[in-house]
Formats: sequence, structure tokens, C-alpha cells
Amino acid sequence: MPTTSHTPIAFIPPKGCLLAIGGHERRQTQNEEDREDASSEFILKRFVDELPAKHLVVVVPTASGEPEKAVKEYIKVFTALGVEHVRVLNIRSREQAESRRALELIERANGVLFTGGDQLRLTAVLGGTQLLQNLQERYMLEPIIIAGTSAGASALSTPMIYQGRNDAGYLKDEIHITSGLQLLRDVAIDTHFVARGRIVRMAQIIATNPGCIGLGLEEDTAVLISKGKEMEVLGSGIAVLLDGRHCTGNTIHEIKPGEVFSIRDLKIHLLASGQRYVLPA
Repeated sequence: MPTTSHTPIAFIPPKGCLLAIGGHERRQTQNEEDREDASSEFILKRFVDELPAKHLVVVVPTASGEPEKAVKEYIKVFTALGVEHVRVLNIRSREQAESRRALELIERANGVLFTGGDQLRLTAVLGGTQLLQNLQERYMLEPIIIAGTSAGASALSTPMIYQGRNDAGYLKDEIHITSGLQLLRDVAIDTHFVARGRIVRMAQIIATNPGCIGLGLEEDTAVLISKGKEMEVLGSGIAVLLDGRHCTGNTIHEIKPGEVFSIRDLKIHLLASGQRYVLPA
């Protein structure tokens, strides 16, 4: 009988970078030496520094219920940091996502930023569209940088948390997940992580799929991910990683909805600015 090969599938690293921001990032352009807290990384400046060229940045406020307000400061900051053109792509329908203008902007952009708001609105509008497919292809094949803040960061990965109270998570089925924009696989991103006490709800996500890594980002904190797995922490707060690949005592599959779950031996990393971590490929 023929033997079965167990050769692992090769990991092909994307040429683009991702910048996931925990929300409420500093949006001022004063020199670091003029600030009392000079150790705080100016996250948006790092976004501009990582651009392959400063010709065009596209800001996508689709997740926001107040798109004009959401983009105002980004236009100001990116212009002050030397970006030649900052364009707003305010997609409110799937038809707009298929428009020629939208596709051309995504094709020409050196960097794309998804604002905060409601991540489910973002995925419901963009999921399955030609625009998202083109963005995914550019991320794999070209040195583009794609960023998201708050809801925009949560949507970068798959699985994506889209519902659940801040104080919820210890009862089965309190947290809901779906597919995100699928730029980062097997990583669940949650934002405002410490300020809103979201570690338990992340633990339930990991209990449902211990093969995923949970990434919790505090406000004014970000991670820059290059080559699809090499992660650097930026900003003034902390990044929390939950690794359940070697967990024990996981009861999520045994209990009924509404009952309290248990999980043991979660590995937790608390990482400050400058720390690095390699995600499982």
C-alpha cells in the first residue's frame, strides 16, 4: 500500500506588514523629546515609517458610525508626517466596495488604515468583495502596510470577536466569533484589553480553539507584524498573549450553554514596547 506523506505545508511569508492598534492611540506630531513621557512610541509615525513610499495612504472608516469624525485627525497627522496624499474610502455598501474608484485606490495605496467602530459592519460590507481579495493579494505579494485601530484591529485576524460584554466571558456562548478580514490566521485580536477587562472573554475564545493565539492590546499600544509572524510591540501600554496549545482541563465542549467553563495551563505573556514574539506559522 502507498505510504502517506506527513511533510508539513510550507509557510509562505507575506511581503506586507500588519499594524494592529489597541485603540485611543496618540495622534499628535510633537517631537518625542518635548514630551514628559519620551518612552511612549508614536504609533502612527511608525506606520508612516514603514510605508514603502509616502505617495498615498487610504483611510477606510467603514466600521465607524461617524466616518467624517473618524478620519479627520488621521488626515491631519499623516499629512504632517509627510504623506503626499491621504484619501478617504468611505465604503458604506457592498456595491461601493466593487466600484472602480475603490478598487483603484486600493491598488495604488502604499498603506491602508481601518478605523474603529463596529468590526461586524466592516466584515459584512467587505467580506467576499473584489476589494478585499485585491487587498489580501497585495498583502501577500507587495510591501504594503495595512493597519487597523480598535474594531479595525480586531477585524484584521481570523477568528474575529464581534459580540460580548466587557464583563462577560466565563459562561459558555457569551462570546461570539466569525471570520475577519483573514489577513492574519489563527490569531484572535481584542482591543482596549486592560481598560475594559477583556481577558476572560479572550480565554473562552482560546478554549473553543486552543490552536489559536489570543492577542489582547491595551489602548495606545500596537503590534507590528512582519513576515506573517514576527511581532514587535509598540506604544505606551501592554500586549497580552494567551497561548492555549498545551492547555489542560478544558471543559468548554462538555458543559451546556450558560454554564461556567474551566481551562488550565494557559500560557500568558505580558509584553511592553520593544518586546518581540514569533507567532506560530
